[in-house]
Amino acid sequence: MADVYERARPEYPAEAVDWIAERLDLRPGRTVLDLGAGTGKLTRALLPTGARVIAVEPGDAMRAELERAVPSAMALRGSAEALPLGDDSVDAITVGQAFHWFRHDKAIPELHRVLRRGETVALAWNSRDQEAPLHQEISDLIAPFVPSDRPPPEQWPLALEESPLFGPPEEQRFAFSQQLDADALAERIASVSFVAAASADARRRLDVQLRALAERLGGSFEFSYVTVVYVSCAV
Repeated sequence: MADVYERARPEYPAEAVDWIAERLDLRPGRTVLDLGAGTGKLTRALLPTGARVIAVEPGDAMRAELERAVPSAMALRGSAEALPLGDDSVDAITVGQAFHWFRHDKAIPELHRVLRRGETVALAWNSRDQEAPLHQEISDLIAPFVPSDRPPPEQWPLALEESPLFGPPEEQRFAFSQQLDADALAERIASVSFVAAASADARRRLDVQLRALAERLGGSFEFSYVTVVYVSCAV
């Protein structure tokens, strides 16, 4: 799964990374924690800021891929609910594609504990552009895989918004796209957690449907995203 995630998932657009770096004041002499770092998609984008980057990832396979892809970052095993860092030890925190997986009652106090007072956390998601007809069709195909208790994306940052430990978040959106073919589309959707957790037969049927969709689109097509970023200061 880690190698599929690394191949199939997009990088973060430069405009979004630049905005995060500006809002979090990432520069030499500062330390940023990239939490739930996965294979290092966001981690590697933070390195050019000159800040010291600590990547925390609980999954051994994901972390191994991160260490291979981003050897200059410090990679640590740990979770949002039990961070392997001291109090007031980082100047900024980023969370890419992961905040909605956290147990927020434990994770948010941990973020607040390691983050220096008055400093900033950024939550980022590369989300499929649900306004695009292609993504509406893909959403219909994967609807049977979606867990019934999965909150919609617009609710993912609510726990941070509602926490007394952090101030009101500022939101920014950035549009970008990838050019995909049938293989890349199949891998991109296979990298979705609830698709990966489905039965082999269900995944094979979905793969056939996705490849048929790609063929109908001419074999190569634009796959549009919206990167949504929320930043909030510790109080």
